[in-house]
Amino acid sequence: MSEELFEKAAEAVCDGNVDKAVELAETAVEENIDPLKMIEKGFTVGITEVGDLFDQGEVFLPQLMSCSEAMKAASDILKEAAVEQGKDQEENITVVIGSVAGDVHDIGKGIVKTLLEANGMDVYDLGTEVSVDDFISKAKEVDADVISTSSLLTTTMAENEKLINTLKEENLREQFDVLVGGAPVTEEWAEEIEADGYGETANQAVKVVYDLVG
Repeated sequence: MSEELFEKAAEAVCDGNVDKAVELAETAVEENIDPLKMIEKGFTVGITEVGDLFDQGEVFLPQLMSCSEAMKAASDILKEAAVEQGKDQEENITVVIGSVAGDVHDIGKGIVKTLLEANGMDVYDLGTEVSVDDFISKAKEVDADVISTSSLLTTTMAENEKLINTLKEENLREQFDVLVGGAPVTEEWAEEIEADGYGETANQAVKVVYDLVG
């Protein structure tokens, strides 16, 4: 029965069916299925598949958003049930995200944020044209695990290196992992500036965050 529910949960997310996802989450609670397992083996499987399809150009932004809404609605119910049942939840991964100073582009960052949240992470979106000081200040305030930056212009890429150097100067480099991304950013350049991770696509960024924090 559990396996069947897991499959239906993944399918509901892939379909972006919020009502069905909520119904399945409530059914899992009623039938005493481990809520955290329902998230991991059901809904998360679905959102991962959607992310892969988005990367391949087979799913588009409106579908991605509806799938993420289904994931979030179901996860909220199951997380609440887990707390009520006294289940031990792993502490959520916390990410501070924003487009770097001088960069007003929002769409790519917004997609990464959507997928991070759909995977149950706590995400603090600072918007666009975020200064190095603002990234660091917010990361300290919320005790972030990862600072994720987006650069859509070659002229703003240097802000990423500035962020990493400032973290070093303030003896905070070991406290936060830095994930960089954006159209002109490459894995080689990320390594050159000593970033901790590079996300070529939104779904890859999610996987890198898990690798960094896990």
